[in-house]
Amino acid sequence: MLAAPSRDWNVFKQIFAEHWDGFTYAHPRYQTPYYDGLVAKMLECGNPEKMGYLEYRCLHCGQGKYLVSMSCKSSLCLRCAKVYVDNWVNQVSKVLHEGVIYRHIILTVPAMFRTTFYQNAAVVLSAFMRCGAQCLDDFYSEVRGKALRGGYITVLHTHGRNGQYHPHLHLIATSGGYDNQGARWEHVQYLPYALLRRKWQWHLLTMLRQTLQSETVNRLVDTCFTQYPQGLVTNVPKGQVPSQYQSVARYVAKYVVSPPIAVRRIDRYDGARVTYHYRSHRTDRVEHETVAVETFIGRMVQHTVPKGFKRIRYYGVQATKTFAKIKMIIQAALAKVEGVVRGAVKIIARLTYRQRYEQSTGRDPLRCPHCQGEMELWCIWHPTYGVIYDEGEVIKRGTYSSTAQRAGP
Repeated sequence: MLAAPSRDWNVFKQIFAEHWDGFTYAHPRYQTPYYDGLVAKMLECGNPEKMGYLEYRCLHCGQGKYLVSMSCKSSLCLRCAKVYVDNWVNQVSKVLHEGVIYRHIILTVPAMFRTTFYQNAAVVLSAFMRCGAQCLDDFYSEVRGKALRGGYITVLHTHGRNGQYHPHLHLIATSGGYDNQGARWEHVQYLPYALLRRKWQWHLLTMLRQTLQSETVNRLVDTCFTQYPQGLVTNVPKGQVPSQYQSVARYVAKYVVSPPIAVRRIDRYDGARVTYHYRSHRTDRVEHETVAVETFIGRMVQHTVPKGFKRIRYYGVQATKTFAKIKMIIQAALAKVEGVVRGAVKIIARLTYRQRYEQSTGRDPLRCPHCQGEMELWCIWHPTYGVIYDEGEVIKRGTYSSTAQRAGP
């Protein structure tokens, strides 16, 4: 049994199908209905009889038929992630304030705290995400010498490029903030990185002290202050987000709802070991790593979060509840600022399944292969609820007895 190299979705499924039971036996913490459910849905993804389906038929010649399987939405599924990412990129294009310059900012966690984060994820991760927004508000306020409120789309990543546990935050952040007292938008052109590193260290370590309140954590915090006198690693990639937000949004959302690997990075699976590659941050070269299959599965499932946990959150002037309310206020404030970039954000239309399929394959899935007519929705079936919609029954009831033209799908 060998797959080398493979681009087949089934290789990832095969690894879990053959070794999930053995993995959970060796690691009892994963013996829960939640994890079993995630794996089961991922293994059944693409099977219409298991997941449910939408059936399309050609009503012109009666021969064309096409089934669209429902998605599994499992956070372990590599297939469903693309749809989520495409939809989120569309959403981001609608919530960036026109005229505001954004930056992509990365806030990291020192290696000495990674085990602490992993063991206390249920209580630490939410505070961690809030901490990033609080840090940047404090940072912008000190730079400008006045209280500012920025806007942040915060995305939690818990993995490094090789799949090991490495929590860090990606923020699509306004470059500056709103001065409520002066009713002005304060743009910060230059970011003093040394100050940002020290601010991030203070906010992160204070959050850990207050959240965990243990002697072990207190000792680690003291050690961190001593070991990193210049502050913690932060990264602000060159370039402004408005002109590049699609690629940035796609990158940061890519592994939010799927394992931290792509199918093309799995080079070989021999039944006992998995070989995969990644580009190392340290060497900036492509590295290959071969690990036992249980280690590989562990590196994939350790990044799942509790059901309902939101890996993407909106803070400040990007907060969902206040965005529409504050949008006009910010536009009025921006009118007082010279040199603001306008029209940089382009709203991307949300693609339908039909459009995504045609874009990927060059073929319209709903075009009848026999008469080239357009197929229409005939039936919706779900494994739990049964038949949800049946076009045949609608026709029998005489709904279409009128000569009016029918609407398309």
